[in-house]
Amino acid sequence: MTSPKVRTSATSKPATTATIVLAFASVYFFWGSTYTAIRIGAAQMPALLLAGTRFTVAGAILLAWCRWRGYKLVWPRKTMLVLALIGLLLLGGGNVGLVYAEETVPSGLASLVLAVIPLYVALIEIFLPGGEPLPRRGWLGMALGFAGLAALVWPSISSGIAGDHARLLALGVLLAGALSWTIGSLLSRRSRLPVNSFVAAAWQMLAAGASSTVIGTALGQWPQFHFNGASAGSLAYLITGGSLLGYTGFIYLIEHVPVAKVSSYAYVNPVVAVLLGIFFLHERPAPAEFAGMAGILLAVFLLTTSRVKTRGPERPVEELEQVPAE
Repeated sequence: MTSPKVRTSATSKPATTATIVLAFASVYFFWGSTYTAIRIGAAQMPALLLAGTRFTVAGAILLAWCRWRGYKLVWPRKTMLVLALIGLLLLGGGNVGLVYAEETVPSGLASLVLAVIPLYVALIEIFLPGGEPLPRRGWLGMALGFAGLAALVWPSISSGIAGDHARLLALGVLLAGALSWTIGSLLSRRSRLPVNSFVAAAWQMLAAGASSTVIGTALGQWPQFHFNGASAGSLAYLITGGSLLGYTGFIYLIEHVPVAKVSSYAYVNPVVAVLLGIFFLHERPAPAEFAGMAGILLAVFLLTTSRVKTRGPERPVEELEQVPAE
């Protein structure tokens, strides 16, 4: 029996209207709905163990699929270490921070706070070597975005000052997780690793999943891991919908659709998350939070469209990997 030919990159096939629509639906709905699933799971499982279990299982499944497809799995040690570091920043820091915050913060609010990640990326890139300057449209989006963020979190800050310190801490962790995701995104883009996107995602998930599980175990959190119908459903949905279907839909789109169109997830996912939080979790955003939502979504639109026009069509794929719920 001959061994399968090892491939280092995905083989593109002609796209159809139906497959593109399905891929967009996966990215819009599955990624947007993961905030709701995380909120349900966070009530039953500690953040480290929920994220650790999710990413370990999803990473193993994706890696097995990559092996079946014949992709090269093992790379030089430096490349593997960079993949692990990116996974720790994106998923270990960014997603674990999100899960921890959603133990206290409503899912819709969490999704809107993390919608400012493209603003963080643009702001940090200004000061990096070889970074890109922002046009006037981008600066307008930046100012509007941070004003929207202030309006969004002000009710929570007020309640924190009044004594709800847990909510205040959750917001701090959420913003720290957003920073971790931002740094991981920039590192991913600037590293320009030759690894297939699916293989890279699998190793990143495994690195984040293994480290989160080890830390959660060391902290003695397993007695707080309640495996019941709600937690099992949440975990299964996050593994399949968030980490597998949503991400594969994303990879398919960046291979067949202009980057500017794919980046629309940045202002669609928060709307999906807010609506699902209202309908399924009975969340009731404050009026100031709706104002903040409008400001942030408009800001992300202004910023992403200005950056697309500035950079042109050669933008690397990794620049889009800024989806906190993944």
